Amino acid sequence: MERKIFHGKIKPVDIAQALLGEFNQGNLRAQTLGQSDKMIVQIGTEPGAVSGGQTAVTVTIQKLEDGIMVELGQQAWMGVAASLGMSALAALRNPFSLLGRLDDIAQDIENLQISERIWQVIAQSARAAGVSTDLSDRLKRVTCDYCGAANPIGEPSCIACGAPLGKMQPNTCRNCGYVIQAGDKKCKNCNQDI
Repeated sequence: MERKIFHGKIKPVDIAQALLGEFNQGNLRAQTLGQSDKMIVQIGTEPGAVSGGQTAVTVTIQKLEDGIMVELGQQAWMGVAASLGMSALAALRNPFSLLGRLDDIAQDIENLQISERIWQVIAQSARAAGVSTDLSDRLKRVTCDYCGAANPIGEPSCIACGAPLGKMQPNTCRNCGYVIQAGDKKCKNCNQDI
């Protein structure tokens, strides 16, 4: 399961609508479930599609205090694998049969790339809304442990009392946008090296 956190003023419905607009056409169907704070978008192959194998994927979009968290579930790809297997067997028997299955093969390849397309649509919607995996404005302040004064990110010492702030500076994971603490070697959200 892949997860990314986007900081800024965006709602789950914004991403859900973008996914519906992109994937509720052609051989694919999309539907939304849930409330405004947590929405689920299910994207799958239309039942009875003319070409390609069956596939499905679920996207969960949840409101956070400073933005949204998007989780992409595992894609069901066995139907696509079966369709590609049938194309391969048909080609072994008669290589010219591939000409009749070109639309199936093209649809199968497109279905295998659906996760990448979903992340592209999400990233494009996030950019359009002016949000990113960068820290939100609230998290761009460091509170001094000694006097409680708010300090801008990157300030080496407290502007009020002069106490060092180095170890309190927050960072985000370059992969998913999750806030990481000083000293962390791996992101607690996506388990990538920092």
